[in-house]
Amino acid sequence: MSNILVVQGSPRGERSHSRRLAETFISAWQDVNPQSQATRREVGRTVIAPVNEAFIAAAFHPEPQARPLTMRADLALSDTLVAELMAHERLVISAPMHNFGVPSGIKAWIDQIVRIGLTFNHSLDNGVSQYEPLVLGKKALIVTSRGDFGFGPGGQLEAMNHADTWLRTVLGFIGISDVTVVAAEGEESAEHSFARSYAEAEQRLLALARTF
Repeated sequence: MSNILVVQGSPRGERSHSRRLAETFISAWQDVNPQSQATRREVGRTVIAPVNEAFIAAAFHPEPQARPLTMRADLALSDTLVAELMAHERLVISAPMHNFGVPSGIKAWIDQIVRIGLTFNHSLDNGVSQYEPLVLGKKALIVTSRGDFGFGPGGQLEAMNHADTWLRTVLGFIGISDVTVVAAEGEESAEHSFARSYAEAEQRLLALARTF
């Protein structure tokens, strides 16, 4: 049995295309895996605290087991989010493109889960930094929507895509290298063009639900 963590990053509710597509996928995935559990983590419509100086001091404390209570409190949300990620074999991130990047809630969630000693390790080899990913054996799906066409691989706007491409980089850094991206493009284009792209994304997600 596989459990799936769904991180919803859109600040919009029912009007969110990426949110609706992700829910379509989850519904189909649960039909195929009826004994599995889906956990939803809302970061688009709930404030996730940004990393601050207290967080950094606590996260990089030289003796993690000896952190004072105040530091443990500063890391409480991060500890919860990391444990939640580790407890699930599958990850779905619903993240529309905002100004060529991800919504602020997704960025804040990533900053909370990329933790030295928990999701990656760091060491020095002859003065050269070495990084070891610690989140292993998981698969991820990124469901996104974009205002225009051509942000995908080989597209004319590919170089301006700092959303799902950035997510791939971060997920790979902590050890999740098996990542699939499904996008609906052209929300700001002609209505029929976006409808076609949305339908294609929906069909791809329905097919993926059988094997993910």
